[in-house]
Amino acid sequence: MNEVHLLFQVAAIGIVLAMIHTILKQMGKEDIAHWVTLIGFIIILVIVIDHLSRLFQQIKSVFLLQMIIRGLFM
Repeated sequence: MNEVHLLFQVAAIGIVLAMIHTILKQMGKEDIAHWVTLIGFIIILVIVIDHLSRLFQQIKSVFLLQMIIRGLFM
C-alpha cells in the first residue's frame, strides 16, 4: 500500500510542477519555470532516496534476523 502512495505522491507533484512550469513559461518567466522544475525534481529525489533508505534498512534487518536464527540453531 505504501508503494502505491509513493507512486501517486510523485505523480501528483509532477503534474503540479508541469502545470506551474507551463503557466510560468507562457507568462514569459522561463528562468523561474526552470528553477521550479529543478526544485521539484530535488524534492522528488529526496522522497525517493528516503524510501530507498527504508527499503535497505528492512533488507538489512531481514538478513540480520536470519543470522541470529542460524546462530541459535547451530
